[in-house]
Amino acid sequence: MSGDIEQGDTKRRRKARRRRALKITGVVVAVAVVALAFALRTPSPVGHWNSAQGHADYLAAYGKAMTAMPQAAQSIDVRTDFGVVRAYRYEGSPDRAEPLVLLPGRASASPVWAGNLPSLLKAGDVYTIDLLGEPGKSVQEVPITSDADQAAWLDQVLAHLPEESFHVVGLSIGGWTAANLAVHRPRHVATLTLIDPVYTFSDIPAGTAIRAIPASVPWLPRSWRDSFNSYTAGGAPVANVPVADMIESGMKNYTLHLPQPTRISEDALGGLKIPVLAILAGDSVMHEVAASRRVAERVLRTGTVKVYPGASHAINGEHPGELAADIAAFLDAN
Repeated sequence: MSGDIEQGDTKRRRKARRRRALKITGVVVAVAVVALAFALRTPSPVGHWNSAQGHADYLAAYGKAMTAMPQAAQSIDVRTDFGVVRAYRYEGSPDRAEPLVLLPGRASASPVWAGNLPSLLKAGDVYTIDLLGEPGKSVQEVPITSDADQAAWLDQVLAHLPEESFHVVGLSIGGWTAANLAVHRPRHVATLTLIDPVYTFSDIPAGTAIRAIPASVPWLPRSWRDSFNSYTAGGAPVANVPVADMIESGMKNYTLHLPQPTRISEDALGGLKIPVLAILAGDSVMHEVAASRRVAERVLRTGTVKVYPGASHAINGEHPGELAADIAAFLDAN
């Protein structure tokens, strides 16, 4: 009988120790979360550079990546209600009156189009834009708090340019930005081309969202950011690639203060009256490709949907000629 009592006391003591250990672990985790939040906090309500040296490092990487671009005919800074937006104009074929406007992906800015411009210029003049609130040469001055604000600043940029309407082409988050513009302020949009857009036809997979978390912490080693960027590019090496160096520098040295993009609703997509070309990367990790294709084919009233088998989210660098041919054919048809 006494042995049973002793055994019971031993079990109770073990349970008590486990409970104390769990409480201590919980406190440690809570402290770690608070410490991480404190380390990443910033009082600024707008996107900004974390230091003068970080800004200088980025500008050096930006300048090096820009050397692969054709010579711009004009560099334009447009003042909007939310800050100053940098755009570049490139002279192309005179056969098309309405120019293309290229919107880059997250943290990539205008130089991400270096491999695409030579072929896209055959379709007409081209503007590239550094997204406001992202690393680049645009300067955010006022908080952007909604999808409507995102559409407003871009609409103001297009209104400032001399042409009346544009063929808007967006890559990744630039694709969402283009579609969001067409939903909220379509007056200057002649056509839309969405290249592997995120938050547009389906959500970002959970696995990718989790992998992105450490890549967004600036004081973690560069290898974490390079690993994520390589992952989105289908495993391609990113070391000593000027555009990749620029993207990594932006991720490290710039703090974004932008609202989480709202997934564009099927009703909103179905309400678009302008022609839309959706080009999806067959092996993209940034959205559910099969679901995106089903949604795009079902809801776009005047849509053309293409999937590039085997392409990663870095589709614009992998298939520049094919993209240019598909965009030119789409524009000719519309």
